[in-house]
Amino acid sequence: MSTPAVRHVSECFVKPHHPTQLPGPNQICHLTHWDIAMLSIHYIQKGLLFKKPDQHDFIESLLDKLKHSLSLTLSHFYPLAGRFVTHKTQDPPSYALLVDCNNTDGAKFVYATLDMTISDILSPVHVPPIVHSFFDLHKAVNHDGHTMPLLPIQVTELVDGVFLGCSLNHAIADGTSYWNFFNTWSHIFQAQAQGNEYDVPVWHQPIHNPWFPNDCRPPINLPFKHHDEFVNRFEAPLLRERIFHFSAESIAKLKAKANSESNTTKISSFQSLSALVWRSITRARSLPYEQRTSCKLVANNRSRMEPPLAEEYFGNSIHSLSVETSAGELVENDLGWTAWKLHVTVANHNGGEVMQFLQEWLQSPFIFKLGRLFEPYCVVLGSSPRFNVYANEFGMGKAVAARSGYGNKFDGKVTSYPGHEGGGSIDLEVCLSPQNMSALESDEEFMSAVSKSNPFY
Repeated sequence: MSTPAVRHVSECFVKPHHPTQLPGPNQICHLTHWDIAMLSIHYIQKGLLFKKPDQHDFIESLLDKLKHSLSLTLSHFYPLAGRFVTHKTQDPPSYALLVDCNNTDGAKFVYATLDMTISDILSPVHVPPIVHSFFDLHKAVNHDGHTMPLLPIQVTELVDGVFLGCSLNHAIADGTSYWNFFNTWSHIFQAQAQGNEYDVPVWHQPIHNPWFPNDCRPPINLPFKHHDEFVNRFEAPLLRERIFHFSAESIAKLKAKANSESNTTKISSFQSLSALVWRSITRARSLPYEQRTSCKLVANNRSRMEPPLAEEYFGNSIHSLSVETSAGELVENDLGWTAWKLHVTVANHNGGEVMQFLQEWLQSPFIFKLGRLFEPYCVVLGSSPRFNVYANEFGMGKAVAARSGYGNKFDGKVTSYPGHEGGGSIDLEVCLSPQNMSALESDEEFMSAVSKSNPFY
């Protein structure tokens, strides 16, 4: 029996409701070092699955309200309605990238349908591949923002649900900015339902003031003649994706165990969970004793800068922290030993380390390429359980689940979300080869920490 396909019914473009709020006479936004380095990475693709109310003409009304509230939201997040433009010179070769917020179509809005149910999406042990079709711009890289929208929204109507999927160009924003946009959109949508959408106080007004080191002035000129010199289109191997749920109680036990084994109280809950994941995936891979393996944590730089950047800073401000050891040493030591190594790395990450990276980048600019960014036997933990995922409501109550698209996935990628019930629980989306996933699912230490969850809530 063949799997039903997602059918695109309609699409349109949505512009900011108040275009007069755009900056400067040329309505140009500059990209920083953090942004530019992401040009060859995939779009961020995250979304929420809601139960569909049993109301007459509900979807037509929902689409109209989503478009109107999106237009109002884009007035605050105006770069998302723009496009990339490039200014090039041949002698000397330079390649400067900007965001043009003027004379663009705006954000793309797609309405699609799928003859499947919420149960069809959430019941399987592994995330069904059809979920990737809930997001527009499949396999697009950020540099494609020259000709493709920086923000495509796709609303997929299921038999009994609605999936709201958002693809956001990762060269213009990181996860913190992504969820600030999503939270603001939800807030304006709810105010719209109450009839006062035109006078909504935005809780976390985005700050559109790109940060550059003192000795650097935009635009940044890259030493390239053509984008073929740095754009790389990564194709993920065959992967299994699974959501593993960890209750607050289970995580508390891991934290207590890690701190006890390291004779400390400083190791955090997430560091303890990350240590478990790294050790367990390494065991599942059955690596030789001397094989090097690493665990990378994607950290938010905002609070670590000197002076700090506000959490509302719009753009990219992230850094990959790495801990490396041999597979044998990792597996033969205990959870506390691993968690302490992660803790020390996180504790030592500061503004000075960020500035050193930026200075080295300025001397020799490079663009991250997903296929070469991480070693074959690493584990990468991205996103954050601190993001306010389940506060987003669009007239359908609390979402029943969060899911992601194809973008930026590979063997060893782990994406973290807050657990649906809150209270410090965490959901991890783990991507592994089929063989390694089967081995992980048979790992006694790992599975004993995994908590059962009701997929239908």
